[in-house]
Amino acid sequence: MYIDLIILILLILLVVMFFKRFSSFVFAMAIIDIFLRILTFIKYNIGLPDVAALIGKYIPESIIAIIHKYSSGIVSTILDWAFVVIMCIFLGYIIKIFASKKKF
Repeated sequence: MYIDLIILILLILLVVMFFKRFSSFVFAMAIIDIFLRILTFIKYNIGLPDVAALIGKYIPESIIAIIHKYSSGIVSTILDWAFVVIMCIFLGYIIKIFASKKKF
C-alpha cells in the first residue's frame, strides 16, 4: 500500500508546480513533517484507542518513517541526510525571518 508515499509526492509536486521556489519546497517539507509528528503525538497520548488505531494504521509517523518504509541501505541513508539538510535550510530560513523582524 503506497498511499502515504503517493500523497507525499503529490503534495511536493503541487508545491513545486505552483510556487516554483526552493524556499516553498523547504517550507512544505517542514510543514508536512511537523503535521505528521503532531498526529503521532496525538496517537500516543490520546485516550481513545479507536482514534489512535486509525492514526497508527493510515498515517506515517514522519517523513523519515516514509523514507525507511520504502527504501533501505545506502538509498535510505542518502535520503535521510537529504532530509536533514532540508531541515537545516528550514531552520536557516526561520532564523533569517526572525532576525529580519528584530525579534531577538
